[in-house]
Amino acid sequence: MNDVRQRNTACRAKNFLCAAGMYLFLIVVCIVIIYPILWIVFSSFNPSQSMFSSTLVPKEMNLDNYIWLFTNPDSNYLLWFKNSMKISLIVMVLQLILVSFTAYAYSRFNFRGKKFGLLIFMVLQILPLTSAMIAFYALGILLGLVQNHAHAYLIAIYVGSAIPGNTYLVKGYLDNIPKELDEAAHLDGAGNFTTFFRIVMPLAKPILAVQALWAFMTPLQDFVIAKLIIRDPNLNTLAVGLQSFVSGSMTGGSQMQFTKFAAGSLLIALPIALLYVFLQKYLISGLTAGGTKG
Repeated sequence: MNDVRQRNTACRAKNFLCAAGMYLFLIVVCIVIIYPILWIVFSSFNPSQSMFSSTLVPKEMNLDNYIWLFTNPDSNYLLWFKNSMKISLIVMVLQLILVSFTAYAYSRFNFRGKKFGLLIFMVLQILPLTSAMIAFYALGILLGLVQNHAHAYLIAIYVGSAIPGNTYLVKGYLDNIPKELDEAAHLDGAGNFTTFFRIVMPLAKPILAVQALWAFMTPLQDFVIAKLIIRDPNLNTLAVGLQSFVSGSMTGGSQMQFTKFAAGSLLIALPIALLYVFLQKYLISGLTAGGTKG
C-alpha cells in the first residue's frame, strides 16, 4: 500500500514539474514576443527621437509623431501608404484569380504533364523569393521595367512567385470538395465556368480568404525586393520609405528618427487588421484545411 502511495506521489510530483516547466517556457516565449511589440508601441508615443529610453514607458507621451507623419511637408507617409495600398490590393485580386483557376484545373481535370507540373510547383515553393533577386533585377533592367514601370514589375513578381505554393495549397482544399457536385451541375447543363463560379468557389471561400490575407500582407511586409526594384522616391512603398527614418537619409544622415519610424510601422497594421476582421469568419476553417490531400 505504501508503495502505491509513493508511486502516486511521485507521479503527481512529476506531472507538476512538467506542467510548471511548460508554463515557464510559455511565459518566456510570451515575454520574448510581447516585449519588442510594447517597446515599439511606447516608442511611437515618445516625443524624443532616440531609439533607447531609460524606461519602457516614456515619462512624457503624446501624438506628435503620428501628427508629423500626416501633416508635416517633409513627410511622404501618405504617398508611401497610397503606393503600398495600390500594390497590395492589385496583388491580392490578381493572385486570387490566377491561383483559383490553376488550383481548380489541377484539382478537377486530368491532362498530360499534370503530375510533373505539381512536382515543379512543389520544388518552386521551396525556393525563397530572395534567391532570385539578381535575376529579377537583371531582367527588369533589360526590359526597362525597373526604370519605367517599377510598380507593375513588383506586382508581377509578387503574384508570379506566389502561384506555385498557393496553387498547391488551394488544390489540396479543392480536392476535399466532392466531385459529385461538379457532376450533378454538369447533368443540369452547367459548363465548367458555371461550375467553377457557382459551385466550387463559394465552397472554397475559407481557403480563398487565407490567400487574400497573405497576398495583401506580402507587399506591406517586403523590403528587400521593393528596395531592389524601386528607384524613384515617389514610388516608395511603406517598408522602403520608413527605412529612411532609421537610416538617417530623411535628415541627410544627421539623425535617426526612430520614434517616427515606430509610429509609421504601427499604422501598417491597421489595414491588415481591418482585412482580418472582415475575413475572420472564413480564416479559422481555411487555415486548418488545405494541403491535406494532393
